[in-house]
Amino acid sequence: MSFVASNIAVKEVKNTKSSTRFSVRLAENSEEIEQCLRLRYRIFAQEMGARLSSNDKGLDKDRFDEFCKHLMVFDKDSGKVIATTRLLTSKDAKKSGYFYSETEFDLELILNQPGQFMEVGRTCIDAKSRKGAVLAMLWQGIAEIVIKHKIDFLIGCASISLRDGDDYINSIMHVLRKKHFSSNDHRVRPLVPLRMKKQTADESVSVPTLLKGYLRQGAMICGEPHWDAEFNVADVFVLLSCENISDNYLRHFFQRV
Repeated sequence: MSFVASNIAVKEVKNTKSSTRFSVRLAENSEEIEQCLRLRYRIFAQEMGARLSSNDKGLDKDRFDEFCKHLMVFDKDSGKVIATTRLLTSKDAKKSGYFYSETEFDLELILNQPGQFMEVGRTCIDAKSRKGAVLAMLWQGIAEIVIKHKIDFLIGCASISLRDGDDYINSIMHVLRKKHFSSNDHRVRPLVPLRMKKQTADESVSVPTLLKGYLRQGAMICGEPHWDAEFNVADVFVLLSCENISDNYLRHFFQRV
């Protein structure tokens, strides 16, 4: 796969990657994983108002977490985890039974393709750290795991808030349909389709930051959104071929390796 550039030396992600203040690595024990789950709870439940089904107080936890790798950005000044995302490879999805995305979409046309998949999900960043290097460091960690495990495709559910009204979601979907939808042979079917009223679309609408990051790398949106009532968001299914990730992007993240 062209994502693996032969002229770039790569170390395992378990070795901490550092900026002046932050480091990114996989959680290595139950205590670090719990920090990730607590951060998710604070953001999704307390900040965004999600009605989580977790039975563990103060934790955002579901049946997939035990099978996932938990990537985290650590703030060395505060001693806290300030960003996290969970990663589920094809191998680990077999152990769990299926990908999380399969609880929202029929993925038959996607998963029939040859290659190794890795699902990226539950990505969140502490409110005080959403500008600057933290999101880039998460991508750095993801990129290393892609290389180490020879991943061909990144997949996942990208969320679009429904709190901003019908005009906003309609405008976002208009832009996605016009510029970023996949071909018909790479489409998914939402299990609970989002019902949208037809509104005037604003093509200057601001796309959510995490979704924008995928689109900049050439990700495809594989159809209409699923309504996630628990999180009060519209989820679109994202498919990113790792061959589309540019060498310049790789060099940006591995220039200090």
